[in-house]
Amino acid sequence: MKLKGYVDVVTSFYLAFVIYVVPGFAASSIQAQTLVINDTNGPPYTTPEGDGFLDIIAGKAFEDAGLSLKLIKTPPERALRNANTGIDDGELTRIKGIDKIYTNLVRVPEKLIEWKFVALTRNSSITIKNWDDLYKYNIGYIRGWKILENNTKNHQKVSVVRSPQELFSMLDKDRIDIALYSKWMGLNIVKQNDIQGVRVVEPPLAMREMYIYLNKKHAVHVNKIAGALKKMKESGEYQRLFNQKVIQSYN
Repeated sequence: MKLKGYVDVVTSFYLAFVIYVVPGFAASSIQAQTLVINDTNGPPYTTPEGDGFLDIIAGKAFEDAGLSLKLIKTPPERALRNANTGIDDGELTRIKGIDKIYTNLVRVPEKLIEWKFVALTRNSSITIKNWDDLYKYNIGYIRGWKILENNTKNHQKVSVVRSPQELFSMLDKDRIDIALYSKWMGLNIVKQNDIQGVRVVEPPLAMREMYIYLNKKHAVHVNKIAGALKKMKESGEYQRLFNQKVIQSYN
């Protein structure tokens, strides 16, 4: 019994020594915490294969913060509710200020990406300079996209759908004149589905910085993720990947 007690003490001392002297030992021996984050994006930002621009950027930021990232597809409105109640751990891309409505969400202060909200149409004669110019057209957008909801709330000819596929199917079948969506994701859907004659109306209706939000129970990780994103931008890695994964896909 005395010998066993002595061995236990020595073993405990040895482990404590290794963890203290070799900092990486503890980190490598403990599996990183996985956060389940809602993702309403599509290619080229996130892909089923996990090789989209934001798959890589956000994944690396979480890894550098000592976390593991798991993205799940959830309808936008439900995604916000789930993240706010803690069913899921957060949101990948939301505009600044959403935490004023969903008060259990905490924003990662370093922006993840900037979205261009645009009108996509097959009508070559349509010109749009602002939100008010939309009122004479049949428009469509995806439920839960707050910036689109807020800027078209008095619109009389609007179709609110559940998915990008439904939105662009309506555009392809001329059931709407304009699809309101994110520029690069919209171009990807048009390309992948070989929808003919669709163009982006420039300039964008709005440009918004998009941020990662975490449920407040994970607030301790916010600054670490922000620091990792900032480091990637300063090193040039962020812009290099954006050029490769987004810009070059359409050039």
